[in-house]
This record gives sequence, C-alpha cells and structure tokens, in this order.
Amino acid sequence: MRAAVIVFPGSNCDRDLAVAFRDAGCSVDMVWHKDTALPDGVDIVGIPGGFSFGDYLRCGAIAANSPICSEVKAHAERGGYVLGVCNGFQVLTETGLLPGALLRNAGLKYICRAVPLVVGTTNSVYTNGYAVGQEIGIPIAHHDGNYTASDEVVSELTAEDRIAFRYGDNPNGSTGDIAGILSANRRVLGMMPHPERAADENHGGTDGKALFASLTSALAAA
Repeated sequence: MRAAVIVFPGSNCDRDLAVAFRDAGCSVDMVWHKDTALPDGVDIVGIPGGFSFGDYLRCGAIAANSPICSEVKAHAERGGYVLGVCNGFQVLTETGLLPGALLRNAGLKYICRAVPLVVGTTNSVYTNGYAVGQEIGIPIAHHDGNYTASDEVVSELTAEDRIAFRYGDNPNGSTGDIAGILSANRRVLGMMPHPERAADENHGGTDGKALFASLTSALAAA
C-alpha cells in the first residue's frame, strides 16, 4: 500500500501522519504543496494537521488552492482514498470534497487535550476496526474546529450513515456533536481529532491505531 502525505507551509503533523501510515504497513511519499502530480500508484492521500499558510484568510482556504489540491480532488473523484485530519479536514471542506465548514470554537479559545469520541459507523475502511457506539479517546488541537452545516446537510449525513465520529463532550460547539464525516462514496474522511497522535503506546494512548490498521487491511484486501 502506498500513501502520500501533503506538506504545506505551516503543516506540523505531517511527519506524525507519515509515521502512523508506515507503522500500519504503508510506504509513504511526502508531497510538497507546489507539486502538480501525486506519485504513481498512490492508494491513500493524507492531508495533515497544522496551520497551513498561518491560517490566513480562512483555515485551509489558501492550501485548498495549492497546485497539488487539484490532483487530490481528481484522486478522490476517481475513487481514491483521502484522509484529512484537523487542518486537513478544513482543507477538504474548502475544496468541496466534504460538506460544511469549520468555524471558530464556540468558546473562542484554542483547545489541546484528549477528548472522548463515539464511533458513529463501521461502514468505512477507516472505522471498521471499531464498534458502533464505542467510546475512544483521541487528542484534539484546534482553534477552528466547530463543524457547522445546515440542517439539510446534517440530515443527509445522518440518513446516509456518514457521521464517522461524534464528540462525547462537544468541546467546540460542533453541530450535532460531529467530529468526523465521510464523503458520499465513503472513501474520504475528514476529522478534527488526531488519530495519528493516539497510535503509539509511548504517546499515552493507542485508540487511533485501529483506524490506520483497518484502512491498510482493507486496501491490502482490495
């Protein structure tokens, strides 16, 4: 399995994401935002957390217009897998690959701590290593993680079983406690919490490890 991790100016979780992919059995290419093509044979594209372009304009908005993002969109549109974490989730909403927007936290403060997540679906390559309703602990680190969407969008996400994770304590005011969502074809996942920071027992928790393990197992089977 081959993963590509996109690197923007201001990315600070790119190496963490690459390590999580490698530990799960992927070979990993680091791809600079000004590149105009993804490496041949890429199965999964990872868009990491951080503060791309200093979060100027809107979080993820400038990164979404980087040259490589048109290739990421094309990869997703032809059925490729994409995982966007934190700032990566923001980028995915800015590109239109996922609906909704990530706004300033309801408390107007940056939050960095482990939070309880409730698994919403196992019907995806990212979540089939968990159980529906299972509570896991995953760190967050964001100032603009308040997932906001219309009632129509939330109803659609709910009806189509596309809410991957919900917050157990909703630290940022997100609509419907939503922490992560899937695309209509279930191959694109955007989530604000950082599973790559909970994939090594030396870092205090491994609840994120199942996400990478189930992903690579599914890709290997395919």
